[in-house]
Amino acid sequence: MISTTPFADAIANYKVIFFDSYGVLRTYTGAVPGVANTFDALAAANKHFYVITNDASRSPDLLAQSLHRQGLHAVGADRIISSGMLAKDFLDLKVKTGIVAYLGTEDSAHYIEHPGLEALPLETLEEKDFGRVNALVLLDDEGFDWVKGLNKAVNLMRRRTIPVILANADGAYPVNNQDVGIAIGGLGWMLEKIVGKKLIRFGKPDSQIFMYAYEQVLANLPGITKKDILMVGDTLQTDILGGNKFGLDTVLVLTGNTLPDDAETRIASTGIAPTFICHAAVI
Repeated sequence: MISTTPFADAIANYKVIFFDSYGVLRTYTGAVPGVANTFDALAAANKHFYVITNDASRSPDLLAQSLHRQGLHAVGADRIISSGMLAKDFLDLKVKTGIVAYLGTEDSAHYIEHPGLEALPLETLEEKDFGRVNALVLLDDEGFDWVKGLNKAVNLMRRRTIPVILANADGAYPVNNQDVGIAIGGLGWMLEKIVGKKLIRFGKPDSQIFMYAYEQVLANLPGITKKDILMVGDTLQTDILGGNKFGLDTVLVLTGNTLPDDAETRIASTGIAPTFICHAAVI
């Protein structure tokens, strides 16, 4: 079993904590036991936090409501930074008119609603309207028939030279202690391989989401440097790699994608090394 550091010791010298959501604050069974106490301890120590998530399935308001139902009342919508927010910014700047087709749920379509744009589920799009599509956004692995939706995505990408945005880079997510489910990031990899075109990514491990979060920190806490911020995640290839690349110290917790029995081997095989390893983000 890999040795771990108490979470209170890991965060002691940092002023701002970035948390991943799924696998760190909550899992398929609900909130990680004891994690609500962590936010009480952060408030008592005058430490600030943000939740940085690749979950583009819902708006920050709905994501916060979901956490509240699990007892994590300290996490307001203003504390949540989702990869979907960056996808929305891109569309606001780069795509002014026409159809934005999407794969995902109706709730996830929040991120692509914009005056002048018509957001349509890809499945409902008729081939005669392919010429009006000016962007395709992959938001969530639910809300559509995989066979019909992915086949239509392949053919749309083959026929149109348009930006294809992957708002969630996660390839998989844990559904129980042993199994994982395929996330929209995994479907994005498949589409890239089939069509031979690169998707535009906004979630971890890419730096844009960390820069966006850092700008939010500076707006509220001028003078904070990267040395004052700690990234806490459960996945080496997204949370830890992304934090490391952005110049942040990182904590790998063992409550999600990285299991205690596998952690040492996976760190050695990937070369992705966290600053600390903690059993859970619990004080």
